[in-house]
Amino acid sequence: MTEKIAVAVIGAGVIGKTHIDTLARMDGVQLSALVDPAPSGRALAEAHGVPCLPDVTALIDSGLAQAAIVATPNETHLPVSEALMKAGIPVLLEKPVAESLASALRLITVAEETGVPLLIGHHRRHNPIIRAAHAAIHAGRIGDLVMATVTCALAKPASYFDAGWRRAPGVGGPLLINLVHEIDLMRHFFGEIATVQAISSNARRGFAVEDTAAVALTFKRGGLATLCISDAATGPWAWDLTAGENLVRFPAHPVSAHHYAGSRAGLSLPDLTLWEPDGEPDWTQKLRPSVLTVAAEDPYEAQIAHFATLVRDGGAPLVSARDATANLIVLDAIRAAAESGRTVAVDLSALG
Repeated sequence: MTEKIAVAVIGAGVIGKTHIDTLARMDGVQLSALVDPAPSGRALAEAHGVPCLPDVTALIDSGLAQAAIVATPNETHLPVSEALMKAGIPVLLEKPVAESLASALRLITVAEETGVPLLIGHHRRHNPIIRAAHAAIHAGRIGDLVMATVTCALAKPASYFDAGWRRAPGVGGPLLINLVHEIDLMRHFFGEIATVQAISSNARRGFAVEDTAAVALTFKRGGLATLCISDAATGPWAWDLTAGENLVRFPAHPVSAHHYAGSRAGLSLPDLTLWEPDGEPDWTQKLRPSVLTVAAEDPYEAQIAHFATLVRDGGAPLVSARDATANLIVLDAIRAAAESGRTVAVDLSALG
């Protein structure tokens, strides 16, 4: 019988708790410690029967962790993850990879120098819905991408912003917290992004970060996409509110939030409905819908299972720090486009 991997969770916020709950459901891994200096962290650790340590140095010195999940504020991703990897402890690091390009590039260097596994937590890549959509798109089922529309309406309550970092430039706002997921999927499905245009507004909440944004993308392989996102807009049209990935936190409404229209067919998500013509595409002829079938699987469990494989056997992470840094570069271009009102080219040359 394979010995369970001792996994520490660093950060007892919402996503940290999601990982803790996920570990409790799985074989082959177990929660070994929690790192969080707050009283709520100590209470959570006590409830799960594990030690609560004040910082990452104490965790490393304790020898309690064979691997770690880092779910801390963005600006701490580099120092926390670097300390762990230099101590030989594999890391599952929550998205975004870092708060800045400089920090992200440093993480890439640390991962390459140490050879210690570093998986970035873009959990949607592990979702069977995404795997099925990716397979269909890359098999040519929709043809070449012509246009995509993505909607993300997230009516976050006032209490969500009690954590000050969620209102702080460089770490907060729906572009960095939420849109990073959509950018990751756009790149995963359709390749690298060539240019971006954007409009953002903080009119609803008045914070120093945006609450609403509209983004237009062009892709190097062709095709256009529009993405609208808001953490102040009410509606069910968002991946989080339709995909059923985390029913403890979010309801699943029976609507779609992503629509991809290609030269041959269309595909909507998360319902995985493929819309195909019987002959040549013709807007006067009815399209035939079919649903791509998948076996249900919890993406958070699939992500940790992949992480456990990396810990035991090594290999390439499904989402590397280099891949996640490309997402950050796109987000930086979007912010620059929103501030300048100009089209901004996405420059990935920093990745080598």
